[in-house]
Amino acid sequence: MMSLTENLPGFNAALNGTATLLLTAGFAFIRTERESAHRKCMLAAFCVSVLFLVTYVLHKILVKGVHTPFSGEGFWALFYYTMLISHIILAISVVPLVLTTLTLAIRGNRTRHKVWARWTFPIWYYVSVTGVLVYYFLYQWF
Repeated sequence: MMSLTENLPGFNAALNGTATLLLTAGFAFIRTERESAHRKCMLAAFCVSVLFLVTYVLHKILVKGVHTPFSGEGFWALFYYTMLISHIILAISVVPLVLTTLTLAIRGNRTRHKVWARWTFPIWYYVSVTGVLVYYFLYQWF
């Protein structure tokens, strides 16, 4: 039977994948002017992302900061570490971006919300997708 520390990385990848699907649907809904469905998807993506952040921090606490080394070599190591570095930097930056964009939407400031969303969405999307990829690179493929 797998322990909690062994299960959390897969659970976290599933949360990132779910966030990616919700972000995709939310984007499609706003493009087709289905604002209510867009709002529901984006709020769900936010909740899933918050749950991810909580369980990610929990995992780091449980493993006492020990990281899983990447065992790929050559091109794959270069690819992985480039992706990982960009993922980490953008993951840090996406938190205030999402909070600002969400706050503007809740306050009904559509003009500023759209301006912020044009930056927030692609970064949030990238972080969600690469979060899944990091899991596969570390725990499944190599």
